[in-house]
Amino acid sequence: MARPITLSNGELHVGLNNFGLVHDFYYPYVGLENHAAGQSTRHRVGVWVDGRLSWLDNPDEWTFQFRYPQRALIGHTVAKNESLGILLEIDDLVDAHVSAFIRNIHVVNLHENKREIRLFMHQAFVIGDSRSNTDTAQYLPDSDAILHYRGRRAFIVSGMHNDKPFDQHSIGMFGIEGHEGTYRDADDGELSGSNVEHGRVDSTLRFKLDIEGHSSERVHYWIAAGTSTREALYVDKHIRSKGVSKHIHDTASWWHTWLEPAVKAADKLPDMYRESFLRSIMLIKGQTDNRGAVIASTDSSMLNYSRDAYAYCWPRDGAYVLWPLIRMGYTEEPRRFFEFCRRGLHPSGYLMQKYRADGGLGASWHPYVHGNTVAPPIQEDETALVVFVFAQFFETSKDKHLITDFYESMIKPMANWMAEYIDETTGLPKPTYDLWEEVFLTTTYTTATTYAALLSAADLASEANDPDSAVKWRAAADDILDAAHKHLFNEERQSFYKGLIVEDGEIKKNDTIDSSSVFGSFMFGLFPVGSKELTAAFKTLQETFTDDQNRYGYPRYEWDTYHRIDERSKGNWWFITSLWVAQYQLENDNHKEADDILKWITSLQAKTGVMSEQINPIDSAHVSPSPLTWSHAEYAATLLDTITEKK
Repeated sequence: MARPITLSNGELHVGLNNFGLVHDFYYPYVGLENHAAGQSTRHRVGVWVDGRLSWLDNPDEWTFQFRYPQRALIGHTVAKNESLGILLEIDDLVDAHVSAFIRNIHVVNLHENKREIRLFMHQAFVIGDSRSNTDTAQYLPDSDAILHYRGRRAFIVSGMHNDKPFDQHSIGMFGIEGHEGTYRDADDGELSGSNVEHGRVDSTLRFKLDIEGHSSERVHYWIAAGTSTREALYVDKHIRSKGVSKHIHDTASWWHTWLEPAVKAADKLPDMYRESFLRSIMLIKGQTDNRGAVIASTDSSMLNYSRDAYAYCWPRDGAYVLWPLIRMGYTEEPRRFFEFCRRGLHPSGYLMQKYRADGGLGASWHPYVHGNTVAPPIQEDETALVVFVFAQFFETSKDKHLITDFYESMIKPMANWMAEYIDETTGLPKPTYDLWEEVFLTTTYTTATTYAALLSAADLASEANDPDSAVKWRAAADDILDAAHKHLFNEERQSFYKGLIVEDGEIKKNDTIDSSSVFGSFMFGLFPVGSKELTAAFKTLQETFTDDQNRYGYPRYEWDTYHRIDERSKGNWWFITSLWVAQYQLENDNHKEADDILKWITSLQAKTGVMSEQINPIDSAHVSPSPLTWSHAEYAATLLDTITEKK
């Protein structure tokens, strides 16, 4: 299930599902410690009126509209129940300054007669993302709140209506010992008032409203987070003292200030792209942890279907995601990301496959043993992309402190490793896993990124007054370029090989048509724009993947089976690869073709602007995690390219 609304302050991150319910609740890192992962931990919202209770996750009774109406990461949900005659308008945010999730709920009575309407707010946590049953929930009478805690994680749940707290509460268990959850206590419109429970615990609050016909009332609800009960209570007190309306205003103001560089860029775009561009930039920020990790996706729904989700920082994804921010002049997020990468750097000079938001190694399926070859379980392009984008950051900011802070500790060991990690037979980088994390070989794409990274590192060496390294790395890049032109173009298919590997002294080549081979060769200068090889490879790419139905989707490569919907197709379309084609078209002054792709991509976005990883080629539905941060970054980067092309 997609997350049409995601909210974040870089420490607390909340994802709302298609019923407007909390379905992901990360704290204290974006992407790490999801205290509400899974269907059993949905935070339900229910309305009791005229003797009947209806929960928002009943698709037969409720309809929904989602949007980000402001230029701020503040969501707006409209939930309507025709049979009950109830409309809920909910403004949701994670406060920009303190770690609190806040809901401003506007309850509208659509009938002409006065009615008593009871609003139930249910919350279920598995604190610490742990499956052990050791959480505690307690009613705090002095604070008019419910405390959920386990160890160093504490959540204070409360709310107000007309300056009065909730009038009833219930605390109990769910998912164990035959208990469904305290939300079932609300079936008759009343809560039992139980005050404490431990194990796998949940709680429910009730707000009783008397609303005139065709009139409305507001309920303010919040969850204050802390690494101790004291801290969570402090945040709770802060919300009460300032008031929810002030927190909404201050958070909107914070986002307006942060977005100023993006707004300057958006103003140069056609009207139809401005708001979707800004939403992508906001979503990128929302997926970025304050300590530097850029999370691929905080949508945990994949946990229902596979062993893991995307709540990790891949250095490659992070580099691509921050590239458009760097182009617009943002500095804080890139610097923190590079600090994050420096902390995770292997002593040999390379970055691992992926990391948790706290800097720990992420789960991996890559071995150290690949047949008869022993090699680190990595993707070299991740190291290369970090070096390349760091050089773009330095070139944009001209901040000499970047050289002082990062050259010796990060850039030099990375570049030395890349310059030395060369296959003697081919003269190309030794095999590592491809960017799609599936095949162990030397790919055209990774070769292109390594080539560009070594040239960038040589430029940085000159800035650092290290001429010996500059010469060494530039020579290594030149040798890679010569070897690439010798080995990587497939004359028979008029395209680039996906890659090659040396086995028993024999060079074996993979001739799969891969979008990344064409993109990497063009974007990182391995083959110049206008060259016969690149021109032919792009033509082959188009002939292999396009159809005659005015659709512009491209898969990753031929016969890609990852989450494939139609076994007859060559693979699901990806937002990323389709946008790469638009970037190539812009580079070749084919503006109409690029704009056709951009219009098509924009039309496929959710109402809130959210983009997933993949697109179903049958019905254009979103597939796999949503939002995917990299998809939004490529969309923003492509639109920035249109501005550059106009100059």
